[in-house]
Amino acid sequence: MEQEKQRVIQEYVPGKQLTLAHVIANPDPVLYTKLGIEKASAIGILTLTPTETAIIAADIATKAANVDIGYLDRFTGSLVIVGDVSAVEMAIESVNDFLHEKLKFSTAPLTRS
Repeated sequence: MEQEKQRVIQEYVPGKQLTLAHVIANPDPVLYTKLGIEKASAIGILTLTPTETAIIAADIATKAANVDIGYLDRFTGSLVIVGDVSAVEMAIESVNDFLHEKLKFSTAPLTRS
């Protein structure tokens, strides 16, 4: 007896989450060249879903601390910020707090390398 094959369709349904909140302190200068961004003492990396949340995160980060936007992609939910180590950490913590408290997102712990 031959079994009937089943077709499975998977669909990506993003949750409300900040999946990565990382600070690279004193990065290798080649990273700036490869990323095409200005040099600073730290790079902050965030990934968010829904992806458009990267726009909100960029606004919060730049208002919370003296950081610049190195890269923002609303289609992938990627945000890179640059500035002093303490400013980048403060900006990421502010994004984490706002998304968790106001928008009820699942957030990621701030990590550092």
